[in-house]
Amino acid sequence: AMKEVFNVSDNLFTAVLPVDIVFSNLWLAILLFGAGRHEKIDKWLQADSSAINEVRDKVENFKKQVAHVPRLAEVTIIMALGFGATGLAHLIGDSLAPWIAENYPALARYSLTSSFFWIVVIATTIGLGLSFTRARNMEGAGASTMGSLFLYILVATIGMKMDITAIADTPGLFVIGLVWISFHALLLIAVGKWIKAPFFFLAVGSQANVGGAASAPIVASAFHPALAPVGVLLAVLGYALGTYGAYICGLLMQAVAP
Repeated sequence: AMKEVFNVSDNLFTAVLPVDIVFSNLWLAILLFGAGRHEKIDKWLQADSSAINEVRDKVENFKKQVAHVPRLAEVTIIMALGFGATGLAHLIGDSLAPWIAENYPALARYSLTSSFFWIVVIATTIGLGLSFTRARNMEGAGASTMGSLFLYILVATIGMKMDITAIADTPGLFVIGLVWISFHALLLIAVGKWIKAPFFFLAVGSQANVGGAASAPIVASAFHPALAPVGVLLAVLGYALGTYGAYICGLLMQAVAP
């Protein structure tokens, strides 16, 4: 989404992708290693892991309440909500962006004249809004699974544009990636130690932001299979907050760019 909003070239974007893949998977390996020793880590963090048991019980109860064999009507509703929200976002974004460009051209520096920006923001906001309605019960019919399918299609589409040879042209990006993941890890550990948070929440929350819905459930399952949905939910939340956070981050980077 941010690639389109900030008009990032395909060459630069494909050079950044391998950096993201390498460091996110290295971090995943570290988290999985820590999951097998979470009791010792929790002791060092002075964390009370009873909250994890409460979350596990709540997730198991929720799954029992809503899980069932999906009916055709439910699958249709899930698809209608997904495509309907996207269509509405396109309708509003394609009208709002030109209006802003015509009446407030100065806002172009904040990408507010980009229709794609509004499409992503509106679709994300609609999804968050639906999570507070009865539509969230569609999880029992496999809403997250269908969402993950389209996510994989998106990732595959992005990967088709990847040029591995672009890495050699920008080796400095690997240094940036190392700084990025190191800062993330140090901040995570420092805050976790400060608030005495269980390692489960640190690990799953971290991977939900770094790896997304594809790998966060893997980390959660390493603690307990019933906790896998927590990874999915945190990843979805990470996507939602990341839409707004990435936009703000992009503006800050533009401000300091030479």
